Amino acid sequence: MSFLKKRRWGADSNPAAMENPLEMVANLFDMGVVFIVALFLALMAAYGVADLMSETSEVSLVKRSSDGRMEIITKKGKDISVKKITDRKIGGVEGVKLGAAYRLKNGRTVYVPE
Repeated sequence: MSFLKKRRWGADSNPAAMENPLEMVANLFDMGVVFIVALFLALMAAYGVADLMSETSEVSLVKRSSDGRMEIITKKGKDISVKKITDRKIGGVEGVKLGAAYRLKNGRTVYVPE
């Protein structure tokens, strides 16, 4: 019987705890929002996204597009250019032969114009 009295007395001694039992859920939500923002900032720092937002930086990225082709994205100041890489080979003979290059016995390479 004395055990029940102690238990009842403990619950009655802190009436603020009995007023709002969902107060801890709100605190967990706040902690979750803070965690998400911290994770977002850490990912931005890890991938160097802040460099893309700077006006004075020069950044080059190589990424695979959604259709599987590679792209080179270059940012210089405010100018952004995107170049797509293809696997096509240029065929045919274009240009003029200028000379020949020879490797000597000592490892040096010599260019001899025609």
